[in-house]
Amino acid sequence: MTALASIFLLIFTWCLIDLKLGHKRHMKQAANIKYPHRNSDMTVFTSGKILFDDFTQEIERAQDSVHILFYIVKNDQFSKDFLKLLQTKAETGVEVRLLADWVGSKKISRTTIQQLKKSGVHFSFSYKPKLPFLFYTIQKRNHRKITVIDGKIGYLGGFNIGREYINEGDKLNPWRDYHLKMTGEGVKDLQEVFLSDWFHDTNEDLRSMPNYFPNLKAGSLSHQVVVTNGSELEQTLIGLIQQAKEKIIIGTPYFIPSKSLFQELREALSRNVAVTVIVPENSDHALVKEASFPYFRVLIKEGAAIMQFQRGFYHSKVILIDDTICDIGTANFDKRSCFLNGEINCLIYDRAFIEDVEKELAVDVAESKLLNGDKLSSMNVVRTAKESLASILSPFL
Repeated sequence: MTALASIFLLIFTWCLIDLKLGHKRHMKQAANIKYPHRNSDMTVFTSGKILFDDFTQEIERAQDSVHILFYIVKNDQFSKDFLKLLQTKAETGVEVRLLADWVGSKKISRTTIQQLKKSGVHFSFSYKPKLPFLFYTIQKRNHRKITVIDGKIGYLGGFNIGREYINEGDKLNPWRDYHLKMTGEGVKDLQEVFLSDWFHDTNEDLRSMPNYFPNLKAGSLSHQVVVTNGSELEQTLIGLIQQAKEKIIIGTPYFIPSKSLFQELREALSRNVAVTVIVPENSDHALVKEASFPYFRVLIKEGAAIMQFQRGFYHSKVILIDDTICDIGTANFDKRSCFLNGEINCLIYDRAFIEDVEKELAVDVAESKLLNGDKLSSMNVVRTAKESLASILSPFL
């Protein structure tokens, strides 16, 4: 027993040191970019079926290049059809590159990768664990979802590749999410982010290739692409909250804010800003729901409305600040997105577009139930135990 305890303590100590030193080195290297304000045309999708119908058609029409990064690519029929489409395009001479996060896409088999490469698809896993900071790099995720077609059409948002995202999963159906399609100046930024990630994971530098960056006409919507890699997201979100004068609406599957971010929401409530948080009632990961409860108790007491989505699973990553700023992207409202993950978000400043997003959020609220603070504070031994464990593990949930 003493030997086992010593081994456990040794492993635990090693993990802490690995995590601290790995994060310290990463912070010296992390590239966080706020691109200039651009003008593009955009469409927001909240249905996976509609999104992927459009997505597939645009890939089928590709003439020169298809660059895709997803956090999750699974091994179900929908994923196989997606990979087959990429193989077909590559076989016609279109350049196809696919990045997939090493953890999120672990179900992609060696045989599948060999088939992709044999067809001419350039494939790499992203954020592969490596020494000397093995534990830290295992925790890192490339959570971005980016597609760039012919350098002219771009996609980013919350959907991944798997049958649950088109409402064919075994549970948590239907799937509610937000994803953007972009044409115009901003596609250049998406292309640059993809190529930077490709270079990071393969050491192949294609960022200066002019054929990937055609001349793009300005669109009608003012926006800004924000790229974070385990730092700066917290400050970006705090900056958004500080601008709110009337209302803040946050849609997120995981609500586990940092101390500073949580305090900023409380200060917004103190200056009479209406704060609404939309989360799923049913979670897709253990303990993430319980991790949010301590924050919800305080926010409810101070006047926030916490809405639990009832119709399927809520995976949206969206923030609305008054009627002036909308944030849609890949970042969750949690510590992992703030301090570990690679994320990409888009800040949109167009009033008409924001009105459309607000209508979608109104649907989310209508299909949600207000969380009762008294019920959340009632005695429950199992919930209390889960909350205690979730609090310890919250940076990694």
